[in-house]
Amino acid sequence: MKTRKTLKLFTPILAAALILSACGSGEGVYDDKGQVFRKVIPQDMSSLDTAKVTDSVSFDKFNQVYEGLYVLDGKDRAQPGVAKGEPKISADGKTWTINLRKDAKWSNGDPVTAHDFVFSWQRVLNPDTASEYAYIMYDLKNAEEINAGKKKPTELGVKALDDYTLQFELTKPVPYYKEMLAFGTFMPQNEKVVKKYGEQYGTKADKAVYNGPFTVKEWAVEDKIMLEKNDKYWDKDVVKLEKVNYKVLKDQQAGASLYDTNSVDDTLISAEQVEKYKNNPALQKRLLAATFFLKLNQGKVSAFKNKDMRLALAQSVDKQAYVNSVLNNGSAPSDDFTGKGTAKAPDGSDYTNQIDSPLVYNPKKAKEHYEKAKKALGKNSFTFTLNTDDTPANKVSAEFVKAQIEQNLPGVTVKIKQLPFKQRIAREHSENYDISFSGWGPDYPDALTFLEIMTTGNSANNTGWSDKTYDQMLKDANGPLLQKLQERNQTLVDAEERLLSDAPIAPIYQKGEAHLTNPQVKNLQYHNIGGDTTLKYAYIDKSIDRETGKKKEK
Repeated sequence: MKTRKTLKLFTPILAAALILSACGSGEGVYDDKGQVFRKVIPQDMSSLDTAKVTDSVSFDKFNQVYEGLYVLDGKDRAQPGVAKGEPKISADGKTWTINLRKDAKWSNGDPVTAHDFVFSWQRVLNPDTASEYAYIMYDLKNAEEINAGKKKPTELGVKALDDYTLQFELTKPVPYYKEMLAFGTFMPQNEKVVKKYGEQYGTKADKAVYNGPFTVKEWAVEDKIMLEKNDKYWDKDVVKLEKVNYKVLKDQQAGASLYDTNSVDDTLISAEQVEKYKNNPALQKRLLAATFFLKLNQGKVSAFKNKDMRLALAQSVDKQAYVNSVLNNGSAPSDDFTGKGTAKAPDGSDYTNQIDSPLVYNPKKAKEHYEKAKKALGKNSFTFTLNTDDTPANKVSAEFVKAQIEQNLPGVTVKIKQLPFKQRIAREHSENYDISFSGWGPDYPDALTFLEIMTTGNSANNTGWSDKTYDQMLKDANGPLLQKLQERNQTLVDAEERLLSDAPIAPIYQKGEAHLTNPQVKNLQYHNIGGDTTLKYAYIDKSIDRETGKKKEK
């Protein structure tokens, strides 16, 4: 899924203002009365409509307020959600029959039925919905043809045998499909409510209904999201949190200040702050499976049609220096497209260990490719615009990349254009950019979740790059090779190396996060695939001292 960088820098006036507002907020977003988890997030969600989003922040919220057939546990393994148990799968692996629990309800009291899944999946694939994630359902029978307008949504290979029995047919057996069913796009929708609100569905807290552990009580766009426990949820007895409050805040220094005043329980912090909190029990670092890279738009920039120019750019950035000096949050330099931690090789090792990438930092080779490009293009100077998000830290990141490229490729000028996240993504979708600092996180535990987005015609491949051989390799990996593990694995490795050798994207780093997390927060589950967290089992243990992380003395 689309993701974004989250490092920010110090703006003391804003920090002070936020602290003042926190102190006088009463029972608002910073209130800690009872069981409440308060978290700073760097970006707002884009919608509550599961058919309409592509960003990681929205999918994370979906994990809390919706529930699919299956959910992911703390090790990213699928466990029954609305499903009553394990699916019954036909001998050929294509037909799945799933019994639904009869006590699952929507927050308005309606039962959650098999019809809700049929409606939701048909709606995602209906071309009128314009769901950018429709392709994730293409393994369902007739799905691709429906999304292309060649068949009707009612011809999708999914049906309700009765209110509590769902059956669907795949085009081929998919070994990781149960994990895919936990992903946000596959979650159910209440047809009555969707039709009631029409185009307004999911745009406000009261224009949706929820079947997860929490409901959305309030959503103030670009300000806050406030959840409360869902008393209609079938498993409500295990949910200990009464409230979850998210504060949208782009400045991480302000987030740290809020943490220091006990106003929030979790916030990301910037590179400069890591050293300050190095001995604090609240400091936590984690490496996510998301990767960040430069998209090089050869559809708009004629110079990027030249392979040597693309290779020159991709080899000209010192990634280790970048993660050390700019990020300092547990991020790692990356020369690959697929994130480490996404998938396993047949021998159980990490899939990415097999990749031999040519896109390592190598200023000498970068210059050699650059000289070839200049000769072929008949020019000695080039100007490119680099789009990035509109935060202080993203500006610092872009300035580092700019300095590296201009230093190692004399004659290249990089101009930085900062845009709000949604606008940067919109520019990518319309291919109205030169270079875009972009990212992607996995939706299911297989390298295809990354590699497929660079196939010809994929809505996320907006670089103007197309390779029919690459396309076919992925079709084979997602078709006839599914039961041939070794051959399939090698095909995926070969496809990724083919992609990297052509460099339509320039990998920079794998995302890490440095958090300040209240030591009182227990059972917070993080995920490498799908939404970032699960809060169903989380709670606040107030017998723990927030400052020391140890049990309070009685």
